[in-house]
Amino acid sequence: MAHITGLDMHSILADTLFFPPERSTFAGDVDGLFNFIYYLCLFFFVLIIAAMTYFAIKYCARPGHSEKPSPSHNESLEITWSVIPSILVGVIFFYGFTGYLNMREAPEDAYEIQVYAKKWQWSFKYPNGAETTELHLPAGKPVKFLEQSADVLHSFYIPAFRIKMDCVPGRYTSTWAIPNATTGSGISIDGHQPYHLFCAEYCGQQHSQMRALVYVHEPAEFEAWAEKEANFLETKPPAEAGAILFQRKGCVQCHSVTGDRSTKYLGPPLNGQWGTERDVIPRGSSTPEKVMMDENYVRESIRQPMAKIVQGRKPGMTVFTPSLLNDKQITAIIAYLKSLKDEK
Repeated sequence: MAHITGLDMHSILADTLFFPPERSTFAGDVDGLFNFIYYLCLFFFVLIIAAMTYFAIKYCARPGHSEKPSPSHNESLEITWSVIPSILVGVIFFYGFTGYLNMREAPEDAYEIQVYAKKWQWSFKYPNGAETTELHLPAGKPVKFLEQSADVLHSFYIPAFRIKMDCVPGRYTSTWAIPNATTGSGISIDGHQPYHLFCAEYCGQQHSQMRALVYVHEPAEFEAWAEKEANFLETKPPAEAGAILFQRKGCVQCHSVTGDRSTKYLGPPLNGQWGTERDVIPRGSSTPEKVMMDENYVRESIRQPMAKIVQGRKPGMTVFTPSLLNDKQITAIIAYLKSLKDEK
């Protein structure tokens, strides 16, 4: 498949009436079919309204005019208004169905990214083990998105690519695309910001917040980024690496680190808590006891979140097995928690 490094200036600046600029090889076909249906409907709408208006004025009741008998059957007219719409519907179905099939079957050499959807966050895992909450892609290469949901129905939607696919609990779904314009890590040469990824299926209270940014790199730049991202535990300070993991693993969904102590967070706040005592309810007991927030407490809370529940909070934290969060990653998160200052 040919390498795509950019677009001519007309294509870069082009925009459609209803969509953002076309940023994948699918987008032109999708927009073409959409525009055909739209302008076809617009044409017949204007034609029918104009005809109705004309005949309403021409044949309105007037003094001195008597009504004429109207024909009850006209084969030529009936054949015309049956054949022409049938042909148009057939054309729409053909291009829609073939386009759908093309978007369902990814090439065998496609770069596969695993997409995980959960309330209310996206996460992405790459073949080399890198994990991110922002989506990074190589330009000009087919990318397959293998999607799954951890809880409810979500929908993976990138408007710039014109692709959308439901993420269904208990099964895998997939779609693919070839990005054809780069964004790099900021604003690209065409002035376009990183693309947006949305959840297009209502999934609960924070559905509108379930979004992510999509960055498209030149292939060489992407390979360097992926290698660096896969080894960030070795290349970044422990506290900084822990902050990345805290975000990626969804800890921010349940724990405040900014001083918010409200019950909108399922878990207790974590800023400024290192080395302090907290009241917990041990498993199988109803009597509170005090425990120090230290390395062992954090590790136990990650591996066995039901062992000790902070008083006033409800249980519900995910059990992070070693396959989800290994000991080295836990150590980095501990370093991050130690660095958090109290922001009362």
